[in-house]
Amino acid sequence: MDLGLKGRKAILIGANASVGRHTAEILAQEGCNVALCGRTEEKVDAVVARVNALGVNAFGKAVDASDAKALPAFIDEAAAALGGCDIFISFVSTNLGVDSDEGWMAVMNADILPLSRGVRAALPHLQKSDAGSIVTLSSTGAVEEFMGPQPYNALKAAVINYSKSLAQKHAAEGIRVNCMIPGPIYTEDGPWAGIKAAAPEFYDSILGQIPMGRMCSGEEIGKAIAFVASPACRFMTGASLVIDGALTKRVQF
Repeated sequence: MDLGLKGRKAILIGANASVGRHTAEILAQEGCNVALCGRTEEKVDAVVARVNALGVNAFGKAVDASDAKALPAFIDEAAAALGGCDIFISFVSTNLGVDSDEGWMAVMNADILPLSRGVRAALPHLQKSDAGSIVTLSSTGAVEEFMGPQPYNALKAAVINYSKSLAQKHAAEGIRVNCMIPGPIYTEDGPWAGIKAAAPEFYDSILGQIPMGRMCSGEEIGKAIAFVASPACRFMTGASLVIDGALTKRVQF
């Protein structure tokens, strides 16, 4: 199936590693031009090189996504470098795992605010596209209890609400907004690899809760994101898609 991504332009925030990196490469494999940023210049340069090697245009820059001025400036610069923007996705995230002021502010500053600032900066460019698409990233921790009171879980629930409201507001402009709700994702450069090494018993306890017996791979979630973001999925907007290997127990209607 042709996803209709050839020649399209995607701006990805926090895509220098893990899920963002996989998504950048998969979009590039489909012929999509990609601009990306991340905190580490070396990692950004490595992903840009891999994307360029796939025969598409790539633009990258080291950016602190929590910087209220630097992030919108990067999005404008990226849109100029690519010649527009059809797809916007923010992958930046953090989780201190504590129910404290510090924990709440960490998620707000490194996850929620970069998303909302990024969306606002990307919208003028998406409005010029004939296939504008925003994909947001939530978590199964937002839809079911997971490890007690967690700022991360609560604020990822806010992402679902925010995404639905954006979809309603911008549907008439042809801009789609959909929210991915993944369960645990294992990549060699992602957080679960570190958890597996540092806390193997905890890692195994989470793995044991997933009926499929494994975590999602970076390639699998990247392919799902690419499909939802693509013109092949043109009538889907306002949706929240759970991708979790049957981890969650709730019945969805």
